[in-house]
Amino acid sequence: MDRRQFLRVTGGTLLAGAVGTSRRAGAHPGPFEPLGSVDIDGAKEVVLSADGKTAFVAATSGYVTVDVSSPDRPRILAERRGLLSDHDDGPFRNIYDVKLDGETLLAVGPANPLPGSPAGVLVVDVSDPAAPVEQTFHETDYPIHNCFAADGRAYLTANDGDENPVVVLDVETGDELGRWSVVSADERWADVPTRVRAVHDVWVQDGVAAISLWDAGTWLVDVSDPGDPSVLGSVGAGDPAELTSLSADQQRTTGRTPPGNHHSAATDESGDLLGIGIESWGIEVTRDDETTELVGGPSGVELWDISNPASPTRLSTIDPPPSPAPTIGGVWTTAHNFDFHDGFLYSSWYRGGVKRHDVSDPSNPVELSWWRDPERASFWAAQYAYPFADEGVFVASSWGVDDVSPALYTFPDHAGEQRDSPALDTEATPDSTATQTTARETETTTTDTASRADVPGFGIGVGAAAFGAAGWLYRRRARQQRE
Repeated sequence: MDRRQFLRVTGGTLLAGAVGTSRRAGAHPGPFEPLGSVDIDGAKEVVLSADGKTAFVAATSGYVTVDVSSPDRPRILAERRGLLSDHDDGPFRNIYDVKLDGETLLAVGPANPLPGSPAGVLVVDVSDPAAPVEQTFHETDYPIHNCFAADGRAYLTANDGDENPVVVLDVETGDELGRWSVVSADERWADVPTRVRAVHDVWVQDGVAAISLWDAGTWLVDVSDPGDPSVLGSVGAGDPAELTSLSADQQRTTGRTPPGNHHSAATDESGDLLGIGIESWGIEVTRDDETTELVGGPSGVELWDISNPASPTRLSTIDPPPSPAPTIGGVWTTAHNFDFHDGFLYSSWYRGGVKRHDVSDPSNPVELSWWRDPERASFWAAQYAYPFADEGVFVASSWGVDDVSPALYTFPDHAGEQRDSPALDTEATPDSTATQTTARETETTTTDTASRADVPGFGIGVGAAAFGAAGWLYRRRARQQRE
């Protein structure tokens, strides 16, 4: 969402500020729990309309619009599947992200290289959310994991297996307006394996893009003129020479464990407070003496002052919930997508649940509420929705656990404590909680055999996605040339 979507305005009055003051006063009576939910097959990212009363959900094989104006009874307004079925490579699949610009919805994909599916941006008129109209499809020769929409422009993650740029399109015409990559900023990054510098996400506010580049960090880029982007600063960019020198085993381990793993970023209304979500896991490694050790573990959300983007200042870190099994095949509690609104942070932690923090003093974030049900819900995103009665509402999408259906949940926007909250193990044991040893502190050989290609958040799939994209791109271009 852009700056205008942060400031919910009704009749010229900023409701968010007025409600925010009362919400910060104290805990609400009664337990903290969801107001309602609705099952959505394939649920991934969620975004809200300007008034916050309609949710738009990326649903893997399509998209869904949901009325959340009665938060205890959310209901599906429209569900679109089998998109572009008449396309030579149709249908359009692996849709993990949607973004909204006014009354225009963008659905992008495939999230990871997927031969046999068209790639690009589906432009949808959602002026009537109950009857969305697909207007056009801008085809690309790269997969699109995430995007951003603002002022008639689409900002796309373009993991082409080479420079891995952010590409800016004119939504109406599909024309490319410009692109930026870390390689264009510093040619030394060209030698860094693409598996550790994938472009995972992009956020744009007031002409400044925060671009999440995994182990290449988060880059702040002036895109006010997309044809002539310029670097303003970076956070955690790392040393290209060090990343280039990693062995193949070290690259795999580095792509899964901290430091690095910059997954997503967003700013608050002012544009001066930057949140960086770090997505990571633990991994078993074998040392030279043939002993094994669990290194890494889940990561949290870092808060940075970027009022001077050339010199960002780290203010604090919101730690992740503990996991009893932090490996890829275990219980994920690492940070995923989040949202700022009026001095609050709404965050998702997969099976670690959803949380609300007061970040009005970002140097000292205060946890106000936390809800989780690790046997049923694994949260992908959390977003503020709208003021409701004497408080507000936020929503969170869950992609489900095992055979439990994915869903969209609605939550009250108040402080409180979950009744009989399911425990997440806090005891550190050799088989459960990872140490904070990093991949770069030791020569390692990975023994974690979980499938990298199955991980949607890019964390461990980043290498497969980047290298796979190169071959996928070649096959698409070859076919186009034959035609």
